Parts: sequence; structure tokens; C-alpha cells
Amino acid sequence: MGGVPQGKKKKSVGIKDYVSWFEIPAIDFQQAVNFYNHIFGITMEQQNTNENAMAFFPTTTGIGGSVIAGQGYVPSDCGPLVYLNGGKDLSNVLNKVEEAGGRIIMSKTLISEEMGYFAIFIDSQGNKLALYSKN
Repeated sequence: MGGVPQGKKKKSVGIKDYVSWFEIPAIDFQQAVNFYNHIFGITMEQQNTNENAMAFFPTTTGIGGSVIAGQGYVPSDCGPLVYLNGGKDLSNVLNKVEEAGGRIIMSKTLISEEMGYFAIFIDSQGNKLALYSKN
């Protein structure tokens, strides 16, 4: 988690969010959907086409994303790290990761009192992701 170093702030370019959508790849689509439904306590809406299967994280505002399975979508623990919203206290989500088939690789860690906490986990498909919360 970072930002612009102090003393190097640049004039705003008018972009509110630099992430607009994310996709979490899956090989075993239903296992991945079950994993995220379990850890977040949600029900993801699913859509299947001839090319892929997608399950959408429910959202009414903000950035959306999905679990996706199909040709070219390969789970990985390398590459960009996506931070998912852990709610008021990411421990509530993190505590469900292992029982849902995932693995915690960095427990809840304080960034700073002002910024909050993060944790890193591997999901049921082998993707490395993070959680963030203020508390």
C-alpha cells in the first residue's frame, strides 16, 4: 500500500479511481465461487457463456470484480496484488480463508494507525490476494 511520497505531490489529473474492474482467475470455477461466497458471506451472481464462466462480487457503488474461468485465465501467486475490502475488521474474512480451502501467508498486519491493516492469502485456486481494513 503506498501513495505519492511527501514533497512529490503532483497536480490531480481528474481520475478518481485507478482501478475500475478486477478478475480473479479460476480453474475449478465452482470451488472458487464457493470460496469467496464463504469468506465474505455473500452469494455471487453467476453467468456462463461458451467462452467463460463469471461470478460477480455484489456491489452497488465503487469498483467491481469477478471470479472468471475460461481459456487464458490461469491462477497465479505472481504478478499484481489485488487488495479486497475486508470490511470493518479484516479478521472476520481472514478467519474463514483456511476453512474455505485457502492459505494465509501474512497474518493481519498494522500498516500504521492512520492507514489501518492488511493481510495476504492464497485462495482455493492458488491466486495471491490481500485484504485491507481500517481496523
